[in-house]
Amino acid sequence: MTQVVAARAAENMHIDKSVFRAYDIRGVVDKNLTEHLAFQLGLSFGSAAHDKNVKQVVVARDGRLTGERLMANLKKGLAQTGMEVIDIGMVPTPVLYFACEHFKTHTGIMITGSHNPADYNGFKMVLDGLPLAEQSIEELYDRIKNEQYVFGNGSMRTEDITDAYMQVVCNEIQITKPLKVVVDCGNGVVGAIAEKFFTKLGVDFVGLYCDVDGNFPNHHPDPGQPANLQDLMQAVKQHKADLGFAFDGDGDRLGIVTNQGEIVWPDRLMMLFVKAVLEAEPNSKIIYDIKCSHHLGHYIKKLGGDPVMYKTGHSLIKRKMKELSAPLAGEMSGHFFFKHRWFGFDDACFSAAMLLEILSNDALSRDLSEMVANLATGVCTPEINVAILDSKKFTFIEQLKALQHFNNAKIISIDGLRVEFDYGWGLVRASNTTPNLVLRFEGDSEADLIAIQQAFKAAMLEVDPSLSIPF
Repeated sequence: MTQVVAARAAENMHIDKSVFRAYDIRGVVDKNLTEHLAFQLGLSFGSAAHDKNVKQVVVARDGRLTGERLMANLKKGLAQTGMEVIDIGMVPTPVLYFACEHFKTHTGIMITGSHNPADYNGFKMVLDGLPLAEQSIEELYDRIKNEQYVFGNGSMRTEDITDAYMQVVCNEIQITKPLKVVVDCGNGVVGAIAEKFFTKLGVDFVGLYCDVDGNFPNHHPDPGQPANLQDLMQAVKQHKADLGFAFDGDGDRLGIVTNQGEIVWPDRLMMLFVKAVLEAEPNSKIIYDIKCSHHLGHYIKKLGGDPVMYKTGHSLIKRKMKELSAPLAGEMSGHFFFKHRWFGFDDACFSAAMLLEILSNDALSRDLSEMVANLATGVCTPEINVAILDSKKFTFIEQLKALQHFNNAKIISIDGLRVEFDYGWGLVRASNTTPNLVLRFEGDSEADLIAIQQAFKAAMLEVDPSLSIPF
């Protein structure tokens, strides 16, 4: 082995496998996610694309401070495999997905840390029309480890696709009455297009934190946490707006606040989307993730649909949608996927536009608060994170299942442990993106909720007494 080859092999050995996660690649920049990894990923992904006779790859980044240098190295690696690299710049993740359709390459990489802390970044990937997940992401790592690369003379060019994306959304959506919206971008990348997008839709726009700043100085861009929605709740009431939208850092997750300043959790928002979709496509399969309310499944059945509960994870959900030809899917984290009237990828901007259309066309002229009030609900928690080492979280779940504490209830174990009682349900699963266990609970009453939480807490502490459980 020559010194050069030996040095390269040694470098590849330092690629941290832990960043290759279930549905994307994600880590702390300059620690376990490096510029060298970005270059190697370009070689690996480009080689995988070559094997599928793909010639073009679209690349983009969100507003994180490390995005540009990771992008430069990724593009370099892709081009060395003979790929034609189309750089669409700093855009929301759904615009990258749209570009993959627009350029008919169906292949792209988004550099984003999503809603992780500011020192994180990562890569979401689509290859030949399928989001990479689980085994296909492992295979990228194996290519790097074994240096299974294809080399060629590629090229690079830049394109601006954002206006085309906005035009296609606006052509699809019909808003028939005046509406005022407050939009909190959390200093994420949606801020770069928010005012133009919502104005083009024809609504009165009030913006919060729309300057793109990867330090996230106002609040973290995670609409799944109530603390991050407080400013939006206040602004909606202050401006007498019809509703408020909150976007995550890369624009594929959506949070909603009603005209009364109340949070609408994504599984309840899904009910509004379900009604609209099943009216147009009756008897369809509707997919929702394991963190959603049991009321959602009942509602889908009531409207004549076929409810399908599935694992959490945007890549996994998109693959399942394709497999089942489902027109709609949603996750409790705020990912919504419309194949009905759209392309089937998770797109918070399109989902926001759909909600505006539903609201403006309501036959009873109800406001959002009134529409939501008519939906079945229990007493529920938001997602609760319990810190645990990445190396321990999956083992913990297996140990919890092995206790068999809940044998008198219905057990669902497709993703973690969900236990359904006659009076509610509880869930604990390992996060695929952070060193946390993710918990959620719902009861028919406050007392039911507390009882379910306490049963879970006792079982969890039996497995690991060191856990800090906040209830």
